[in-house]
Amino acid sequence: MATDSSNGEQKTTSKPPPLPSPLRFSKFYQSNMRILVTGGAGFIGSHLVDKLMENEKNEVIVADNYFTGSKDNLRKWIGHPRFELIRHDVTQPLLVEVDQIYHLACPASPIFYKYNPVKTIKTNVIGTLNMLGLAKRVGARILLTSTSEVYGDPLIHPQPETYWGNVNPIGVRSCYDEGKRVAETLMFDYHRQHGIEIRIARIFNTYGPRMNIDDGRVVSNFIAQALRGEPLTVQKPGTQTRSFCYVSDMVDGLIRLMEGEHTGPINIGNPGEFTMVELAETIKELIKPDVEINMVENTPDDPRQRKPDITKAKELLGWEPKVKLRDGLPLMEEDFRLRLGISKE
Repeated sequence: MATDSSNGEQKTTSKPPPLPSPLRFSKFYQSNMRILVTGGAGFIGSHLVDKLMENEKNEVIVADNYFTGSKDNLRKWIGHPRFELIRHDVTQPLLVEVDQIYHLACPASPIFYKYNPVKTIKTNVIGTLNMLGLAKRVGARILLTSTSEVYGDPLIHPQPETYWGNVNPIGVRSCYDEGKRVAETLMFDYHRQHGIEIRIARIFNTYGPRMNIDDGRVVSNFIAQALRGEPLTVQKPGTQTRSFCYVSDMVDGLIRLMEGEHTGPINIGNPGEFTMVELAETIKELIKPDVEINMVENTPDDPRQRKPDITKAKELLGWEPKVKLRDGLPLMEEDFRLRLGISKE
């Protein structure tokens, strides 16, 4: 059984998980692993699908409403016999027979989650309830991609999983921060009450190809601005820090967590820490050295620092990031150039 690391303590669930499909125990027919990925047409979700589809024993179903995701991210798999794409909003129940659920569905960029905050809350709460209900019905293991935003504006640095956070419950970002906190609560309540096999990943800032070009997140903003020859807009004071994990490392961490024996929550992120000015200077140097850097007013509740303590990921999953920021940024630049139609000078 999975070990439960809530509140930083190691416990074992006493209630057995629901039984999976009888096909799992067939003597004469070895069925494929059926995997549902909600939000699978999005940035991280589509890279996860790519990795899962590499295994010929996996059948992948993607459910996405395309609010921030795109069919284009999955075009290489459309029509493949082991792949299925469903236009579906997770705030509505979904009836499918699966063995694993990667629950990624939720807008993760402030521009998108602030656009309709009530919908963001519904996606996090009702969407997670629906996926947990599905997991209970079919005996599936479910992984939730939670977020470093559950730590809010942290008073502890770096942030370990035992830290309960410092979150404004009524701010403009609260629909996302508190929504993910409630989603984690629901995961553990279903785990304790119904024996559902759960996994919780707290993912930190992630970057790479297929990010929405104008999604408001700092890496995509800076790269798009540099490519267009626009000034890089750094929110004041510029000393606030973030840690950036390349998407292939993130996907590896999520799969290791799903396949492992630990419920989490486990931080998945790159502990390399950069100020916003340092990030802007790096992108300026790599892409367009003559571009200007302008300071602009900050948004409310912007965390001053963010850095994961990945001790648990190293010890329990054998995971740590491999791609350095200077190696990952050119790959993202190449993707953006292709989509913006801007050739390299």
